[in-house]
Amino acid sequence: MSIYFYRISDEYGCFSNFSHHGFELDNKWWMTSEHYFQAQKFHATKYEEEIRLLDNPMKAAEMGRNRNLPLREDWEEVKDDIMRKAVLAKFSQNTEIKEKLLETGEETIVEKTTNDYYWGCGTNGTGKNMLGIILMETREHLRSNNS
Repeated sequence: MSIYFYRISDEYGCFSNFSHHGFELDNKWWMTSEHYFQAQKFHATKYEEEIRLLDNPMKAAEMGRNRNLPLREDWEEVKDDIMRKAVLAKFSQNTEIKEKLLETGEETIVEKTTNDYYWGCGTNGTGKNMLGIILMETREHLRSNNS
């Protein structure tokens, strides 16, 4: 069996980067993991802080996807590790969602999205599901460091 998530209002909505489970990372407070992830596209520029301070994750996503802004040159090489860092911080600093993640046992976790074949499963399920994979890696990390 697989666990699917997408909307923050769903049973596993806390797995979404848009869920409002803030955390501290790099000595700053981040409202959502989406804020952190999108801001890191512009690390060490004024846009990083502008994204961090936006009042909702959709605005952070929109600004982060704006290709008129100067995307960091190494983005493709670092994006997976940046997502890992954000997801680990989010789940290790929010006890209730940490427990929710650990309760999934060995189930496969899938971001069920129609338009994203990298982070999610895509329309036909052939996507890479990197966010689901990172959530499962985080679950294993938390489990092995919890005992």
